[in-house]
Amino acid sequence: MIKEQLSFKLGIHPINWVGEDVREHGADTTFEQIVDDIRRLGLTGTEMGRKYPTDPAVLKAELGKRGIRLTSQWKSVLFSDPAYRDEELKAYRKHVEFLREMGSTVISTCEVGGSLHFDPRRTPNEKEVLRLDEAGWASLAEGLNAAGAIAREYGLKLTYHHHGGTVVEQPEEIDRLMSITDPELVHLLFDSGHAYYGGADPVSVLRKHYDRVAYVHLKDIRLNVLEEARAENADFVTCIRKGVFTVPGDGCIDFAPIFRELVERGYDGWAMLEGEQDPAEHPAYEYARDALIHIESLITKERR
Repeated sequence: MIKEQLSFKLGIHPINWVGEDVREHGADTTFEQIVDDIRRLGLTGTEMGRKYPTDPAVLKAELGKRGIRLTSQWKSVLFSDPAYRDEELKAYRKHVEFLREMGSTVISTCEVGGSLHFDPRRTPNEKEVLRLDEAGWASLAEGLNAAGAIAREYGLKLTYHHHGGTVVEQPEEIDRLMSITDPELVHLLFDSGHAYYGGADPVSVLRKHYDRVAYVHLKDIRLNVLEEARAENADFVTCIRKGVFTVPGDGCIDFAPIFRELVERGYDGWAMLEGEQDPAEHPAYEYARDALIHIESLITKERR
């Protein structure tokens, strides 16, 4: 089995079945369908999704009877504005408490300040992500360090998710965030698809910041869709609707060096398959199955 050939644990994100940023994607899909498909795929890890039960006892029971565990859950933060700091840290603690109860070890964390789609202060007529100024960067670093300390208090790790359509998207922004945060408190969620979307070479990001990586998302890019969207100056959510993201093996990213880097370095955390596309056009189970076949072919080739 593929999972026995890897140094790390392979799971899958429910965003393959149900969109988080594009709510109509998979709107009628049930929690049971998602987790039953995950079990059929032979995978044992999932992130939290919007169709999942929020009662820890119920969620534990449903996942447990299928042999699946909750690896993490996305947490938006607005640390770049100091006025939100106390409120955000209180919410972060509650988030950490839930994940600890679920047995998770990492928290997928992303700054939403400046984003068109996630920042509650933005208005619908705005068109550009507002990049951070010096004060914003300093405030973000302080907030993340404080949140990372809360996570560590509960035995978890804050993993920062560099993300399209946000202020930590481009390679130089990833570099800066890593340079101004405490490496003991702020770790990196390496996402291959978001790295490429942000203009980086995914392997270069992984190699450069491997010592900070504590969680991985494996996502591919349809280059023709990305180029068309860039030419139209499309925003992040429009890119998703156009189908810019897909699962490994269905896009332009070469995953062989990514897997080689993870295995040779002895990465032993979770790596989650992600597609983030309309399941009506790209059925989640079939695409995930094909991604696993692709990954197995890469590993088999490496071992020859």
